[in-house]
Amino acid sequence: MQIVTDSGTDVCLTNDEIKKYNIHIIPLVVTLNGKSFKERIDIQPEQFYPLLAASDEMPVTSQPSAGDFAKIYTDLAKTDPDILSIHISSGLSGTSASAAAGAVMVPQANVTVVDTKTLSAPAGWQVDVAARTAKAGWSKERILEAMKRVGQATDVIYTLKELKYLIHGGRISHMKGLIASLLNIKPMIGVEKVKGTYVQHGMARTFNGAIHGIGDYVSKKFKAGSALRVQVLHSYNPEGAQLLTDEMNRRFSCKWLPTGLLSLVLGAHVGESMIGVAFAPENAFAGLPE
Repeated sequence: MQIVTDSGTDVCLTNDEIKKYNIHIIPLVVTLNGKSFKERIDIQPEQFYPLLAASDEMPVTSQPSAGDFAKIYTDLAKTDPDILSIHISSGLSGTSASAAAGAVMVPQANVTVVDTKTLSAPAGWQVDVAARTAKAGWSKERILEAMKRVGQATDVIYTLKELKYLIHGGRISHMKGLIASLLNIKPMIGVEKVKGTYVQHGMARTFNGAIHGIGDYVSKKFKAGSALRVQVLHSYNPEGAQLLTDEMNRRFSCKWLPTGLLSLVLGAHVGESMIGVAFAPENAFAGLPE
């Protein structure tokens, strides 16, 4: 079993682990200042965010084409035709649709396209589950069950200082975003699990207030001291990421995955101030291969 995903899932594995688990990451594309970049091939997130901060232009993003997926499926099918193709939410990106169209073009490959209904770290956790269970020899049906269990148990919430990128990308209502921007309100945004689209969980007057609000949101789901698996990602805001880490540590018993930079294509829709946290009860991972 081979695993295909896109760069928007923010898979939290080393390059050696990615090779070990037969994970193949197809890049999303961002265009800024008239130049197009394939994520993590032409440009790394740590290079992109300073460019974004200095630019007067708004970035434009695009998903891989059906042909891009067909090519990678064709190449992989030469060694193993069984492929799980796992992608960020169809409610926020056309990537999984491109993957499905590409699969039709390669009948010699047995491709199962999975729409995670989320993005970034929560989607990456599903990729990680698929890779580890496939390596352990689990059947496809059992792998998909484990992915679904972890996906249902995982939640994400983020905040940011400015809304112009979300407004430009059409990810939130323009009028609501404009009003919030004028009022200098900091929203707390999640991803709902039915359509995989953004949902607002609250607002705060200050960025620090939003961080506290994120802690309150998680506390409504889990009592103080609960054992949680947690990962903080940010779009070039390490100070905010540390504040959010401290907030979670004050409230819960956290098993931490590495803090890192958000996929630059996702960051293009939120700007360089975003901080967010993915979390799930640690018992959701019971019985999975380490």
